[in-house]
Amino acid sequence: MRSMIHLLCVLGLMAFVGLASVAADDVTLHGSGATFPNPIYQRWAAEYNKLHPNVKVDYASIGSGGGIKAITDKVVDFAGSDAPMNKAELEKAGGAVGLIEVPAVAGAVVMAYNVPGLDDLKLDGPTIADIYLGKVTKWNDAKIAALNPGAQLPDLEIKAAHRTDGSGTNFIFTNYLSEVSADFKDKVGVGKQVEFPGGVGGKGNEGVTAAVQQTKGTVGYVETAFANQNKLPYASLKNKDGQFVKPSAEAVSAAGEAAIADMASKNVLTANLWNKAGAKSYPLASFTYIIIYKDLSVLKDANKAKAVVDFLKWATTEGQKMAESMDYAPLSPAVQAKVQEALDIAVIGK
Repeated sequence: MRSMIHLLCVLGLMAFVGLASVAADDVTLHGSGATFPNPIYQRWAAEYNKLHPNVKVDYASIGSGGGIKAITDKVVDFAGSDAPMNKAELEKAGGAVGLIEVPAVAGAVVMAYNVPGLDDLKLDGPTIADIYLGKVTKWNDAKIAALNPGAQLPDLEIKAAHRTDGSGTNFIFTNYLSEVSADFKDKVGVGKQVEFPGGVGGKGNEGVTAAVQQTKGTVGYVETAFANQNKLPYASLKNKDGQFVKPSAEAVSAAGEAAIADMASKNVLTANLWNKAGAKSYPLASFTYIIIYKDLSVLKDANKAKAVVDFLKWATTEGQKMAESMDYAPLSPAVQAKVQEALDIAVIGK
């Protein structure tokens, strides 16, 4: 009897130790930042958990600035940002040499519009800049007519909708217009939050989308998913090679491929996608980025450090197959290869 009790105790202890071991291997990764990639980050988290049930990924969509602050303060395992970290942000986080910042996925900003009967609109950067500067005020203006020969353009007032909040979308849009219009650069400039001389303001993509939906004659810049979900038409844009291109996964990936030459660093792979050369390149596009520390001993958990790198390697290769169905553009194969090389630099520890 004593032998049986002893055996049961031993077996119970072994089972407890086994369960404790399994629990010790469970890892939760915490990330926060940009709102633009949140839908695909949530999808990646769910799909990765199916493949690796012991790894849970929690991502808080709080904005690019919040993500950069969180990674700088070392309160998250990774951060997301639509705008690459600037010099001051890098220095505050200990310098570029101590970070890995890589593209996670790419996306387009589209010029959505509400003009009854106008199904196929063409625009170029200088004309968009003049619309937002209040210099082009009617849909039948000569500048728009020249880009749309044969189109029936109404004598309708243009209302330009813009973001009132700080955002990566503002950063992309204002950088693009500042590159193609010296007047816009001088009067409005570049930034996550800027002052437009007029037009209609809206908070977030939701606010701009609502402004376009509710008022005839309105045009606004929003991320592709918001235009598609709300069935808003959007313009083809004239690119640097003089071709009119509709935003698509292929057109955004083409812009990303053209940006590879700008990725000189091995660990900070940031590059502008707007106004890139190439007949197929969509000119109003951008990467969104994931940021981690190169030395992942800051996480104080080797299992977590390994899980972060493994998850990001999966997301930037296999995870790219989910991008197009969610209105994002996958990283081109060459960009994926550079991202993998950068992630290989991470020091995981023992």
